[in-house]
Amino acid sequence: MFAIREAVFVVEQQVPLEQERDPFDAHADHFLARVDGAPVGAGRLVSRHEVGVLGRLAVLSQARGVGVGGALAGAVEERARALGLHAIELHAQVHALGFYERLGYTSYGPRFVESGIEHVAMRKPLG
Repeated sequence: MFAIREAVFVVEQQVPLEQERDPFDAHADHFLARVDGAPVGAGRLVSRHEVGVLGRLAVLSQARGVGVGGALAGAVEERARALGLHAIELHAQVHALGFYERLGYTSYGPRFVESGIEHVAMRKPLG
């Protein structure tokens, strides 16, 4: 899963490795997506009180557009519900805003720059 994150964030998007990895990795629930047995996507869930934080959602370029990202987000949401969390929050890269909106997330607050990339905060209640 770290190899996928590194390929997408560090190599493709030029995020410094020291910013891509953080202390939350040690306590997060990690998710790995496979297509025909090959790892193609990754994501994580960090629990903060009654809210889950979906983060580090990454899909290799050759596997984009076929539902891998949506499946990963769904798995994160399912785990959050099992943990009794009431909502999921995330920092979406602005280019991925439509993807998250289609999954039911709503943006809030101003745009901001994180690791040199414009982001917006988003939230989805888990009903």
